[in-house]
Amino acid sequence: MLRLWSLCRVWRVLAACILVGMMTVVGAQDTVEQAVIYAVTDAQHSAAVEEPGLYLDAAVEFSLSPELQEVAAKGVPLYFTADVEVYEQRWWWFDKTVLKAERTWKLVYSPLTQQWRIGTGDLLRPEETLEDALLSLRRIRRWRIGEVALLRVDKPYLARFRLRLDSSLLSRPFQVDLLNRTSWSLETPWYDFQFSISAAKPHD
Repeated sequence: MLRLWSLCRVWRVLAACILVGMMTVVGAQDTVEQAVIYAVTDAQHSAAVEEPGLYLDAAVEFSLSPELQEVAAKGVPLYFTADVEVYEQRWWWFDKTVLKAERTWKLVYSPLTQQWRIGTGDLLRPEETLEDALLSLRRIRRWRIGEVALLRVDKPYLARFRLRLDSSLLSRPFQVDLLNRTSWSLETPWYDFQFSISAAKPHD
């Protein structure tokens, strides 16, 4: 009886350790905390938003591995791509794809000036620290993803969003090395949500 009790106690300890380990892994996972889509019309157009259209705001929680930080600190550009998809739900058939959009940010460090730069296209904004630069990816604001005319007012839509390290834009040697380095991968799970353009309002 004593031996059986001891075995049960060992199994309880092991189960607790496994559970804590799983919680640690999940807690450390890169994830999207929130994403919203809203419409800006001509009547709502303001200086804060460049032009009328459909816009997305998102909050993403992620961190760069020490290996990625080391590579970036040597001046190797890193590229991050955000993907958003909008669907119209149809009970009689497959969901209809209404909109797909992506946006890519370039993160690069200059050892000469000791300055980080991040942005889209050729517009790279200088930042003092890596954390300051990553804030543009962790708090995405006023990303214009399409035209308001693509959606119908008061109709609910399904959407999903994610952020990923775009390995296809890395130089060829790093793309090959990436296959053998899991610490170089960064991709959030898809974040699913519902919205309607009548309920959403432009953010300040």
